[in-house]
Amino acid sequence: MPIARRKSVPVRIGSVWVGGEHPIVVQSMTNTDTADTAGTVNQTIALARAGSELVRVTVNNDEAAQAVPRIVDTLRSFGVDVPIVGDFHYNGHLLLKRYPDCARALSKYRINPGNVDIGKKEDDNFRTMIDCAIEYDRPVRIGVNWGSLDQRLLTRLMDENAARPAPKPAEQVMRDAIVVSALHSAESAERFGLAHDKIILSAKVSNVQDLVAVYEDLAPRCDYPLHLGLTEAGMGMKGIVASTAALSILLQQGIGDTIRVSLTPQPGGDRTEEVRACQQILQSLDIRSFTPQVTACPGCGRTTSTFFQEMAEQIETYLREQMPVWKTQYTGVEELKVAVMGCIVNGPGESKHANIGISLPGTFEEPKAPVYVDGRLLRTLKGDGIVPEFITILDDYVATRYGAALVEA
Repeated sequence: MPIARRKSVPVRIGSVWVGGEHPIVVQSMTNTDTADTAGTVNQTIALARAGSELVRVTVNNDEAAQAVPRIVDTLRSFGVDVPIVGDFHYNGHLLLKRYPDCARALSKYRINPGNVDIGKKEDDNFRTMIDCAIEYDRPVRIGVNWGSLDQRLLTRLMDENAARPAPKPAEQVMRDAIVVSALHSAESAERFGLAHDKIILSAKVSNVQDLVAVYEDLAPRCDYPLHLGLTEAGMGMKGIVASTAALSILLQQGIGDTIRVSLTPQPGGDRTEEVRACQQILQSLDIRSFTPQVTACPGCGRTTSTFFQEMAEQIETYLREQMPVWKTQYTGVEELKVAVMGCIVNGPGESKHANIGISLPGTFEEPKAPVYVDGRLLRTLKGDGIVPEFITILDDYVATRYGAALVEA
């Protein structure tokens, strides 16, 4: 059964829509020095090709602001039209005013209300950025982060809480402050003239339960689209598991219109890993489909051979490599389900449940591999050519089933 989404106002970001009835959008952020035009362009292209539908870049100094128009122009010359979002802290009001070409080139501005007015007169810098968004007709994401929360607001709420007959725990006041900051900032932006359908909110923390609590509080109090992400999620397995846990709870409740998995990459690691993590979260929840899924058993004492593991990896790689071509030729191929199983216990059953599946022989089983297509036994493979034969069957199935769908469309 489809998950009922929270109602939100759709916001257009370049060629992408966030909120409303539109699909949940996957986004990411570069970690290059934005002033390094070539490096930022190359990483943005990699992220976009991996499936990032929005890409955010740091705009932290004059050199970065000057590079943004070159980055966007270069991307467009390569046929990459992914919207570029500018991430501003502390000096965004200065950079947007000083470099109008940068302000025009960006598709959206990210404003952190905790960092925009430090040491300045109340609202002056924030208002300057909102004025730029109005002038260039750009949406903004008001992104509150508990690592840079407005200390004046937090102090006021802490003082008010201390005066209560029954004070709340400090962590609850912190969560309240995050929500209040987001809503107050959005109200101020509208008061300064920004349209209601130009605002996206986020309220990020680095603890799973805190993130869930904050968004469960924020979601029913507004109809702005919400960006989800566990900030500073961490590296590798920890970051992926923590982000998946947090986002899945919220997405299952229909909360969230765009997501990012903020992974710390290994030195020299692949930044696109966070895009694939986002896609897999959405696909695992049956919210969106991005690439064919391979079901493979974990292995046990019945599968002492590594052949089924190697085959599963080969099929995964093959599907991923084919998708850039397949998605332009075969409508719906991203929903294909493939099973590569290692023995007779669950092999035939899982293979029958998939669109196409193969049940490889386990230890001491007869050396043959039945292939099932749409629940029916197609043929049995034997010998050293099982992998290429199965790939041929897979190619024929994709062309027949999804090619026909394209013709009918």
